[in-house]
Amino acid sequence: MAELDKWDSFYIIVGPAAGALIGLQFVVMTLMAERPSQRVTEASAAFSTPTIVHFCVVLALSAIIRAPWESMASLTMAGGLVGAAGMIYALLTMWRIGRQGAYKPDLEDWMFHGILPLAAYTILTATAFFASSDLHDTMFVAAGAILLLLFVSIHNAWDAVAYQVLVIRARQETENAASVQPAQSDGAGGRT
Repeated sequence: MAELDKWDSFYIIVGPAAGALIGLQFVVMTLMAERPSQRVTEASAAFSTPTIVHFCVVLALSAIIRAPWESMASLTMAGGLVGAAGMIYALLTMWRIGRQGAYKPDLEDWMFHGILPLAAYTILTATAFFASSDLHDTMFVAAGAILLLLFVSIHNAWDAVAYQVLVIRARQETENAASVQPAQSDGAGGRT
């Protein structure tokens, strides 16, 4: 399986990158946590959790592809199963996005949280069927799908942080400023 040896550097870069980003995502989520409401928890299952899952899939696939497989059939079956499970998970995520009520998703949300991950997992599933006939090209296609998952997850992690900081925090600061109004004076130096 000399063809796999050519991919060592790629998976040595991609796998640890996904692992580091998983850790960073946990740190960011911990720093941003402020007793979320039920609706925010519901949105988390649609937006935050899938980001971690996709990072984990990239890390797992990097390890799976570099494991010492006895045959290509076993490797392609493992990759195909990960892809098929990912397709189901992407469809479940899209269902959760539509069902949650904390946030109204726009086209970008549907693309990056639903359609692009579904496409990546579908491509990974398809590579299991084509690896035996053209391993060289199939490895490039699989690598592209894995990179798509990595970059989609980076986008989604950044989008969640930006939304939390720029929208939620700004809204909270506006609400806090409105609730703390200066006391009215009665004109004689006293407060009313």
